[in-house]
Amino acid sequence: MTAGARYLVGLGLVAALGAAAVRTTPGARPGGWLGLFVALVVQAPLGWWVIDAVGTERFTLVWALGMLIRLAALGLMALVAVPALGWRPEPVLLTLVGALFALLVVEGAVAWMEYSNGTV
Repeated sequence: MTAGARYLVGLGLVAALGAAAVRTTPGARPGGWLGLFVALVVQAPLGWWVIDAVGTERFTLVWALGMLIRLAALGLMALVAVPALGWRPEPVLLTLVGALFALLVVEGAVAWMEYSNGTV
């Protein structure tokens, strides 16, 4: 299985688990859906970018920029989007942070497998 396929499987697994958590947690909607959606939209291309950079000279730069973009997305959600919508911040931000963390674990696992297999 290629690194891209592994990443897509992990992305789908996190999306499915996140959706199940939002559906079954009382009071998580609609904020939980927004948090999950933003996490997937932000993380999917960033993770792909990092996986592509594994083993190259630009890896550290790509990883650092990705982390800054994730932090900026979290800050914008906390300070701009959630107050503008008038929603409770907990469902949105907890779902966003949880999904970003889970997707970072997937990204790290795929990068580690790619690097340890010597395919880079």
